[in-house]
Amino acid sequence: MGREDRTAWKANYFTRIIGLFDQYPKCLLVGVDNVGSKQMQEIRHAMRGHGEILMGKNTMIRKAIRGSVQQTPQLEKLLPHIVGNVGFVFTNEDLGEIRKKLLENKRGAPAKAGALAPCDVKLPPQNSGMGPEKTSFFQALQIPTKISRGTIEILNEVHLIKVGEKVGASESALLNMLGIQPFSYGLVVEQVYDNGAVYAPEVLDVTTEELRFRFQQGARNIAAVSMSIGYPTKASAPHLIVNAFKRLLAVAAETEVSFKEAQKLKEYLADPSKFASAVAAAAPAAAAPKQEAAAAPAKKEEEKEESDEDMGFGLFD
Repeated sequence: MGREDRTAWKANYFTRIIGLFDQYPKCLLVGVDNVGSKQMQEIRHAMRGHGEILMGKNTMIRKAIRGSVQQTPQLEKLLPHIVGNVGFVFTNEDLGEIRKKLLENKRGAPAKAGALAPCDVKLPPQNSGMGPEKTSFFQALQIPTKISRGTIEILNEVHLIKVGEKVGASESALLNMLGIQPFSYGLVVEQVYDNGAVYAPEVLDVTTEELRFRFQQGARNIAAVSMSIGYPTKASAPHLIVNAFKRLLAVAAETEVSFKEAQKLKEYLADPSKFASAVAAAAPAAAAPKQEAAAAPAKKEEEKEESDEDMGFGLFD
């Protein structure tokens, strides 16, 4: 590739990445470590119609972003996170759903010697199917074994590799002999860019129900604090009004003062039998739906028995 062609290619790349930031208001910053070209092709195919994936050198990405900071200042928040082998997934759809699609395209991979383990690897008690000549591999890793019917059997569960540790040559060879692929690799979401805001991907796991619960809990806390210090707020106003109304009812009950809402209370205080009759009348009305619901299955069962008896008489008469 000639110098002019390379210069034109860089100019086209800068134009494309800035155009994508203008076209899509949100994107995912993803890590692409240990992702092969074939797997990347499969991911691009899965994302077709849902978003666009853009890779590139970090120096070029930073240069393109710095060149557009004057037009879009919020892009500068991405610069500290462009470290390592990263790329972008641009989309107009729900970021949580796009993240799920990326996770669905993870592929199993063997444990290569020298690689950092992304997860813990444990060997359960099992018959390895290998002959006694392979005993040295298990002894080197201090794995308790015995010979059972001419094959090596692992006696106890073994924590072979811990997360974050480097995979040793012995561990890699043993897992390959057992046919175990303990790791899985794919595009890993590292940061989320959403209309100028940059936040961690864990925020995408927050559901609408959890947000509603947290908002209600916060409103209750504000109302409690406001009522304790005597400072009225929108959260405490309904409680203040209800408490004031209760005090007015208490004053009306103890004095000759009366108003429309307190008239029924005064009637009940003057003649408690009215309150008792009102409660007695309300109880059957509340119990009626439950009785009807309980009676419905019994009625169906009686009808079924009667129909069976009629059928019996009809057959033998």
